[in-house]
Amino acid sequence: MESICKYNRPDCYGAKELEFLLELSSLLSNKEIDLDEVMGIMAAHLNAERIILTILNRENSSIVIEGAFGITESEKKHAVYQIGQGIIGRVIETGITIQIPRIAKSAEFLNLTHAPTIIDGKDVSFICTPIRYKDQIIGTLSFHKINSGETSLEYDVRLLKIVGSMIGRTMRRRQEYAEELELLENENKNLRVELRNRIMPDRIKGNSSKMNEVFSLIDSVATTDATVMIRGESGVGKELVADAIHYNSLRKNKPFIKVNCAALPESLIESELFGHEKGSFTGATVQRIGRFEAANGGTIFLDEFGDIPASTQVKLLRVLQEREIERVGGTKTIKVDVRILCATNRNLEDLITREQFREDLYYRINVFPVYIPALRERINDIPVLADFFIDKFNKRHGKNIKRITASAIDTLMVYHWPGNIRELENCIERACILSNDEVIRTNNLPASLQTAITSKTMQSGTLDIILGKMEQQIIMDALILSKGNSAKAAEHLGITERMMGIRIKKYEIEPKRFKVYTKGKE
Repeated sequence: MESICKYNRPDCYGAKELEFLLELSSLLSNKEIDLDEVMGIMAAHLNAERIILTILNRENSSIVIEGAFGITESEKKHAVYQIGQGIIGRVIETGITIQIPRIAKSAEFLNLTHAPTIIDGKDVSFICTPIRYKDQIIGTLSFHKINSGETSLEYDVRLLKIVGSMIGRTMRRRQEYAEELELLENENKNLRVELRNRIMPDRIKGNSSKMNEVFSLIDSVATTDATVMIRGESGVGKELVADAIHYNSLRKNKPFIKVNCAALPESLIESELFGHEKGSFTGATVQRIGRFEAANGGTIFLDEFGDIPASTQVKLLRVLQEREIERVGGTKTIKVDVRILCATNRNLEDLITREQFREDLYYRINVFPVYIPALRERINDIPVLADFFIDKFNKRHGKNIKRITASAIDTLMVYHWPGNIRELENCIERACILSNDEVIRTNNLPASLQTAITSKTMQSGTLDIILGKMEQQIIMDALILSKGNSAKAAEHLGITERMMGIRIKKYEIEPKRFKVYTKGKE
């Protein structure tokens, strides 16, 4: 730095520094500050190769890079310091600015960001200064610069301290935000665990994000009297969700009546739901109350709701609107205080377009829909479910299964599970029964779950070779079916006679021998 002042000249240090500090102050006052941009401006002013801004996490005493210039995102993530470790860690520990004129000769310089120690044959210097806020050290500011040997680093040290003091307040805000965010994430995890424990912890299992959404919906609607429509494929556990809603509601000590609408004959479903008067039809020898009356004050669960016949849908609409019923053969209106939960695996919207389901009833029941994801949509829950079912069947069958192998878990996780959790439960029960050494292995699982690798039937060779073998076998099967007639075989496979001829020649197949083969079989 020259000693003669050159104010208002293009190379005036004072004017350039003032302009730089004004720009920096403007950036730091912005709420959406980009610290990497700030580091870039600073690097340009100091002619630095790298600028690194770190922040101290007071919870775990780690020091991480918050903003930087000249290093990659990967280097930023992997460069984590501890108090007292390396130059940056020591600056945090002592609060003293440290200068390293030649980092290539410093044993204390850790170089976690893989910075070059010599550039164009010249040594690289490193300066690190603490960032303070109200007498607390909250981070560091450091830079790498080529040491030309011609100028002193004192100017750079002084400017670094000025910028550090300016950036302290901003860093403290980010530090508090990061700590608050970490605290909220921990609280969120704890609340999710608490939520899962509140909602039928012994029956509904799952840690996936989709199941957490289901738990959240159950928690929101359980304490209300809203009508709930539970949707999902067969075997996903819709009845368990209905149980969770009722037993976490204000009606949990009142009746909970379950009705499988698909299992009731169309001629009896009205009588089952609404009851009947004596003599209302042949066989009605006594008065009988229906399921809605039995559930009065509590909850009724209508499973397979999409299978209710159209004649009954009209009467259900009245129940939903007025909370009133009439027994079959009766004229008296009966008030019922019942919360209605419905479940279906059918596409109600499609049934409406085909005029098999009333649109007005659909809008009455679809007040609060809850979708239960299929097992293939929550594959990460399989290990948890497998452990749960193993414990269940250990008790039921007097077994002592202690674990399930990794290969068996892999087999379970690659299967598509058309039968969902019910199918998984059956597979685990079978595996528990078959296991003789307190371990569930791949060979204990059903054959339908086996892959080519787990069953050791993986074909060898390239894809072209494997496909060629399959194609050859298909052509031979078609020729057997057509008794050696290549024209009929081609027609059966949906290809031209010319294409069949090319493949017969390629695989050196003799159609005549299939005539002999067929005659022999006959």
